[in-house]
Amino acid sequence: MSELLVIGEALVDVVSTASGREAHAGGSPMNVAVGLARLGASVTLATHFGTDEHGQLISSHLARSGVTITAGSVNPSFRTSSATATIRSDGSARYDFDIAGDIADLPVEAFSAMHTGSIGALLPPGSDVVAEYFAAAAPEVLRSFDPNIRPSVLGPRETVLPLVERIARTSTVVKLSDEDAEWLHPRLNPVEVTAHYARLGPAIVIVTQGADGSLLRLGAETTFIPSRKTEVADTIGAGDSYMAGLLHFLTTTVGAGKIIDGPVSLREAVEAARFAAACAAVTVSRPGADLPWLDEVAPTLILSESETP
Repeated sequence: MSELLVIGEALVDVVSTASGREAHAGGSPMNVAVGLARLGASVTLATHFGTDEHGQLISSHLARSGVTITAGSVNPSFRTSSATATIRSDGSARYDFDIAGDIADLPVEAFSAMHTGSIGALLPPGSDVVAEYFAAAAPEVLRSFDPNIRPSVLGPRETVLPLVERIARTSTVVKLSDEDAEWLHPRLNPVEVTAHYARLGPAIVIVTQGADGSLLRLGAETTFIPSRKTEVADTIGAGDSYMAGLLHFLTTTVGAGKIIDGPVSLREAVEAARFAAACAAVTVSRPGADLPWLDEVAPTLILSESETP
């Protein structure tokens, strides 16, 4: 059984800064796949891009990081999607997208875990394919989901929210950013958002809050996880790095079966979130979605007694 399948968009981030424009391979699901591979996982990516200059950039990036792509993910007739990212003074980014909603044919072979999110999971026509694939997965498959909402591409909240909740109901792990939570559920605070998604079925729900840390919901309890302090170059790929770190720790250290069938302990879940925060801290310390390799993260995980839950 192959280890991990990631489903969703691969695109090129064209980053505009005061010094000019640079192109980097990106896209939330692709970043998660790269992050997992760099942490040592065996990862297959089901995506959609062409063989143009941007597509060649993506292919090289995936190959360097050790990510396998499914048959049909690359086709000369495809248009490679792109996102223009403008960096604000606080290091955050504003995106303008040129994107297609198609997805490659999904594989029939078995995987122990799968992840999806963002535009590839929520933009028709690919959204229906992804939702049905998640729903049809075997009970022992860990399924994770990060909505990573892009309102300018996806449309109004009233259309997007049912799509998000449909996939969340078949997921084991759901992670939202505080921006996702506020846009999807403007009347709920972050703790209430974790409770809402926990009621839909996931075993673990996380709402990340950037430099302010994250909230983790396990069972009936929501726990605060501090962020790792670091000097921020920009925040591109931070949430994807967090997601990759979380999935890596859950599937390798905790074990997918324990998360699905229980009981996973609060300490195990907190340790997974701390590892995820350490991955995100490395990513925000350097420009672009440059996710860490395992040997770049491990030294940051020496905890003091005061940090131990």
